[in-house]
Formats: sequence, C-alpha cells, structure tokens
Amino acid sequence: MNKSLTQKKITTEHLSRKAIIYLRQSSLHQVKHNLESQRLQYALTEHATQLGFQRVEVIDKDLGASAALGSRQRPGFQQLLSSVAMGDVGLILSRELSRLSRSDKDWCHLMEVCQVFDTLIGDHDTVYDPKLFDDQLVLGIKGTISVAELGVLKMRLQQGKEAKAKRGELFATVAPGYIRDEQTIIKDPNLRVQEAIRLVFTKFQQLGSLRQTHRWFIDNKIELPTNRSSGGQFILFWKLPAQTFIPSILHNPIYAGAYVYGRRSVENVFDHGMIRKRQLSICAPDKAKVFIKDHHEGYIDWETYLRHQKMIDNNGTNFVPNETIIAVRKGHGLLTSLLRCARCGHKLHVRYWGKQGTTPRYLCHGDYGSGGRYCIGFGGKASDQCISDEVLKIISPEGVKASLEAIKNIHNNTGTQLQALDRQLQQFEYEEQRAFNQFNQADPNNRLVVDSLEKRWNEKLEQVDQLKSDLRSLQSSRDCLSEENENKIVALGSNFSCTWNSPACPMPLKKRIIRSLIKEIIVDVNEEKQTLDFIIHWHGGDHSSLTIPRPLSASKAHKTAAEDVDIIKIMAVRYRDEEIAKVLSKLGRKTGKGNRWSKSSVQIKRTRLGIKLAKKENDDGILNAAEAKRYCGISDSTLMRLIKSNVLPANQIVQYAPFEIKKSDLDKDPVLTILKTLKKTGKLELGGGYSENQKDLFH
Repeated sequence: MNKSLTQKKITTEHLSRKAIIYLRQSSLHQVKHNLESQRLQYALTEHATQLGFQRVEVIDKDLGASAALGSRQRPGFQQLLSSVAMGDVGLILSRELSRLSRSDKDWCHLMEVCQVFDTLIGDHDTVYDPKLFDDQLVLGIKGTISVAELGVLKMRLQQGKEAKAKRGELFATVAPGYIRDEQTIIKDPNLRVQEAIRLVFTKFQQLGSLRQTHRWFIDNKIELPTNRSSGGQFILFWKLPAQTFIPSILHNPIYAGAYVYGRRSVENVFDHGMIRKRQLSICAPDKAKVFIKDHHEGYIDWETYLRHQKMIDNNGTNFVPNETIIAVRKGHGLLTSLLRCARCGHKLHVRYWGKQGTTPRYLCHGDYGSGGRYCIGFGGKASDQCISDEVLKIISPEGVKASLEAIKNIHNNTGTQLQALDRQLQQFEYEEQRAFNQFNQADPNNRLVVDSLEKRWNEKLEQVDQLKSDLRSLQSSRDCLSEENENKIVALGSNFSCTWNSPACPMPLKKRIIRSLIKEIIVDVNEEKQTLDFIIHWHGGDHSSLTIPRPLSASKAHKTAAEDVDIIKIMAVRYRDEEIAKVLSKLGRKTGKGNRWSKSSVQIKRTRLGIKLAKKENDDGILNAAEAKRYCGISDSTLMRLIKSNVLPANQIVQYAPFEIKKSDLDKDPVLTILKTLKKTGKLELGGGYSENQKDLFH
C-alpha cells in the first residue's frame, strides 16, 4: 500500500468520523466452514486503527447473505448506507470490494452516496476517494469486474452441474431406500428399508388416499426410514412418518427408476420497485431439464408412478376442477363425480339437504355462476338406488369369490403388518445386543461410563419387550378369524344384495366398488315425460341405458291430500287445531310426509294455506255435545240416545267430527217433553208417554 498517497486522501475531517468494517460471506456454508476468510475480514479493525481512526464499527449482519442481483435485502448493507447518509462515516473498509456488492445497482448507489458525503472506500491494499476521477475510474472497473466475475463463476458452476446431471451422476442427497454406488445409486441393501418403501406404495394402491395411507402407518405404529443430517452427513433414521413424508415418496420419480434434474427453475421479477428471485412451480418429470427414464432399479414401474400421480391429482378436485373422479368421502351421494350433464358436458356436483343434511341432490351449475341458471338438477336417492341395482346385477354372481378374496386380504393385511414389525424387531434386537456388548466390555469400576451404557441397554430392552408384546397382540387378533367367521363372510357374499343394502355397509366401500366398475354416467332430464335418462359407461368400453321417473320435488312429493285440505277448511270455521287433528287421525289420514296429524302440523298447514280459525259467535244457535249437555242438564248417554233415536237432530261435518246441535231443537217438542218427563219420573221415554202410577223422583 502506498502509505503517503493514502495519508493524503485521509484528512483530519475523515479521521474525526468513524470507520466501518463491512463483512459478508455469500452462504451459510461459507460462514460455518470458511473461517479463515472471517478472520481476515475481522482483522481489518486493526488496519483501520493503524490508519488513525479512533472509532471503528464492525457490520457483520450480512454473513451468509448473497449480494447478487435479486437476492434478499441485506440489513447490514442498508445500515451502511444509512450511516454514510448521516455524514458520520469517514472510511468504509472491506477485504475485497466485491464484498460490498455484486450488482451494478447497489454499487452505483454506494458510490453516489459516498461522493456526496465525502466518504472514502478501502480494501486491504488501497484507499479510494470516490470524488477523484482516477479513483472513480478504478472503482468503476472493479465494480464491473465484480459483477462479471460472479456471472462467470455462476456460469461455470451451472454448466458443470448440468453436465454431470445429463450423465445422471448429480445427487445433492439420496432419497431413503437408495444409497450411492460410485456414479449412480442402487437400492439400499437393508431388507427392512426396501420392504418399508414398497409398503408405502402398496398401501396407497389399496387405500387410494395420501391421508388414509399416512393414518394406516400411524395407527399400526409402522416406522419408515428417513435421512437425518448429522455432522454434515446424512444418516438413516427410523421414525413414524410425518404428514408430508408419504407425499414426498409418492411424488418422487426416483422410486420409479427415473433420474430427474431441474424441475423447479428460478426467475428474476420486478416487484414493488425491487428485483426479486422467484421459484417457479414444479413441472412434470418429463418436462424437466434432465429426464432419464430407467436410470436405475425402481421400486415401481413408470406406468404405476403415473397412475399414482393421477390418483393424487384426483383427490384434490374439491378445489381444482377436474374431469376425473375425486377421492372417496363418507357423503351419502353414491354417484358423486360420476355424473356428467348431457346438455353442457359439465360434471354434476352434489349438495346435501334434509334435517340431517344427508339427502343428496345432484346439480349441474350450468351458467349459474355468471348470472344464469342451473342446467339440470334432481334428487339423488332414486338414481343412487337404480344404479346400485344395475351394479348388483353384475357383481352379485361374483359375491362368493369376493368373500374368499376378502378373507385372503384380511390375512394378507395382517401379514404385511406382521412382517414390518418383525423387521423392526430384528433391528431392535441388533441394537440391544450391541448396547449389551458395549456395556459388557466396559470397566465396571468406571461408573461414569458403565451407568450410561447400562441405561442405554435398558432402554433397548424395553423397546424390544414392547415390540414383542405388540407382535403377540397382532398375532392373536389375526387368529381370531375362525372357520365360523369365514363361513359367515362366505354367506354374506352369497347374498350380496342384502350385504350391499345393509346399513352397516360403509358408503366409502360402495363408492370404491362402483367407481371400479363405472367410468362415467351421462344424464339428461326429459321435461316432457318427466324422466331421467342415463347412459352408463362401464370400464372396458361397454355402455348401457337406463330410464327412471324423475324424482318429484319436496313440494310435490310431500303434498297434502286434497281431501285433508277440504276437511281442514270445513272444520276451521268452528273447531280448534287439536280437534281437527283428532278427526284426521281417526279417519286414518296422514300428512304429506306420512306422519300422523298433530296440532302443530294442522296449524302449519292451515297457516300456509291462509285458512283462519273463525271465532264462534255466541248467538249462532249451534251447540256441540258438551255445550248441549250442560244446557239441558243431562248426561252423555242420554244425549247420545236422543241423537241415535233421531229424536234430536244432530249434524257432523265429517265422520268422527263433533256433533252440531241447534239450540232451537232442544227448546221444542219432542225433545222438550222427553226431558221434562225424564226429570219428573227419572225415566227416558223416547216415545213421550207418561205413567200415572209412577212415583215422581223429584218430589
């Protein structure tokens, strides 16, 4: 360094301010491992003191932060600019000027601020004054070289990576289930690892859902292999799978024997006045920069991998429209996602109605979302039953075969779980024996070591005992399927329709069976004939047609009979709702939904029809049986004998309705004479006669 020239540039004004030492390394890996570079940068503090600065500040917030274009903001660099703009910085020191910036934008901004506030810039060799033309020229050249150098380094590294990737030899990490073998990868020789990875694909094929597959491993306590970083290396570690682990295996094409590189590219975008880096979404494996099919031995073939990806995509169609079927749910809509509108070609959606929210109704949205109307819609109960009948015609002959297959699957599923736990037990027994050997070989007098080894050995023994207990429980449950139970399963298969229609038959199982047979159902509504026309597309290419009556709407299907409405209208003139309900019930009438009439149901129907209860006038001269009885002072039996003998005229609006008696009929003969005789003699003589010898009971 030319000390005389440097001392000329550093004035008293500069020394009265502070010197800032700016530190930066591009990545966390450099921060952890390139420690010598950090020491050299921190050593600039002593260099600033030698130059005569009394106050020295170190800014090291940007250790592990890139200075390239589009990288995240550097808080340390922003602090540096703020300090310079406050006029409190005389000198900025950095080990190399490339530490300050790798982009023209940040470099020019720093130069401009330093010129305005007379701040010097220096490295370990030279101090530059941005106000001097020669120094401006040198700083500009070094800034340009810094930017170009970064581009050249990136290009060389990227070209080297891509060249290695094109040969299928580039691996950042190796997925669980594989290990490195020179320039390629092979299956892990550990049989437990291989069987665990295969079990993931087997269970997903059976269950058809990522979540259900994950739950199966959790519920059965089956551990899976994962890679854990330890000391800069990845080691195999067994644990219950996290929720994201199963998808990571099923989405990874490496398990299908394919090598893929460059599925996610990065681009620079201008966002809110700043250039940022944005990572694009993952593309299909065959659209990646490098795609090598049959690169190594896979756990599944490529066709199976594509089928699994399609199943996973289908499971997400609640949010993204898709023309294929969706994952099986517990809803009561049996034909969910299978129905397609014959008019517009859109899929029909299911909505649930009713008090319990379980009655399905299928709707084609049509142009409803843009202010139009639904295309078609109908209740799903009748259509579900008709399609079920068509399916039963096909699968009922195979019922016994299905039962035998179910028995086999019960044993196989338990056997798969047993095999996985047995491999886990072998691993635990090995670790337990290893812990015992370490404990046995230790010096008994060295209690600090022996106690720790003994504790570890006891923990391994507990794990082995617990796993053996789980295996015994599973084995006993497997043996519970006796010959009697197997005969019951076969009997269910021989009468498959009863099994299908049983309330105990789960809806997800029915949906899986139907979707394994039917690819799609085209449906249309015949408005003229009021029918539903179905065209069933079966898997395999066959087609069949089916026509059923269109289900009536609730207002029509549960419509109250006209006779009941007439009775309500007639009786509402004089009688209360509970009296009307009693008459309707005695007549054996039912509501539109088939229930007995009650006070509330009569009131609801009367309110909907706009029928009002008329207030009974006091002077209308009409009495009911109770009122007539009180008016005459006689009993029920006497009143009924008068009515049945046609002595007293009485009217009924309908059968079982209360009797209506005119008050004038009670006040004239022959009723008046008969009642007087009754009160005088105590005898009811409907003929009107009177005996002189009879004693008067009222004297």
